[in-house]
Amino acid sequence: MTHTVSPLDASTWAAFAELVERNNGIFGGCWCLGFHPERAQRGPARRTIKEDRVRTGGAHAALVLDADGVAQGWCQYGSPAELPGIKHRRAYDKASPPRPDWRITCVFVDRKHRGHGIARMALAGALAQIAQAGGGLVEAVSEATAGRTAPARFLFSATVELFEEHGFTRGRQLGEHAWIVSRTISPG
Repeated sequence: MTHTVSPLDASTWAAFAELVERNNGIFGGCWCLGFHPERAQRGPARRTIKEDRVRTGGAHAALVLDADGVAQGWCQYGSPAELPGIKHRRAYDKASPPRPDWRITCVFVDRKHRGHGIARMALAGALAQIAQAGGGLVEAVSEATAGRTAPARFLFSATVELFEEHGFTRGRQLGEHAWIVSRTISPG
C-alpha cells in the first residue's frame, strides 16, 4: 500500500475530519484537542475549535494518507504554547526538563490500519515538518511497553520504543511506565 504524509492544514482538513468522524471523534470526542488550551471544552464545539485552529495555523500534525487520499493516521505536534497540556503534569513540574521548542502529544491510527507502520510514518513526517519549521528540541511523554501489554487508551502518545526508533532518548520517568523522551532536530 502506498502512503504519503502531508501537513494538517486547510487543504487536508476534510481528510482529517473524516478520519476523526470515522473513529467516533477519537477517544469519544476528543478531536485531538486534549493538549490544546481549549481542552476543557466539551461537545460539538470541539470540532469547530479544532477546525479553526487548523485553518489559522494553530494546530500542527503530520497526516498519513493512503493511495486514495483517505487519512489513516496522524502525529500531532506543536509548540508548548500551542500544546500546554502534559500527561503526568505534577510529576513533570517537580523537576521540569529543559523547555522544548516542540512537543509531540498525540499519535493516532485508524483501528483497521494498526500494525501497518502508519504511526512510524506519522512520527517521521512530524519530525520532517519540525525540521522544515526550523528544528529544535522535541519532547514527548510516552509509555514504555517492552515486556508488557498496555491498554490502547494509554498509548495515545505512542510508545517509548517507537520514539527510540526515531532517535529519542529517555529522560526522567514520570509514572510507572511513562517517560519524558526527547531529541534535538536539526533545521532542514
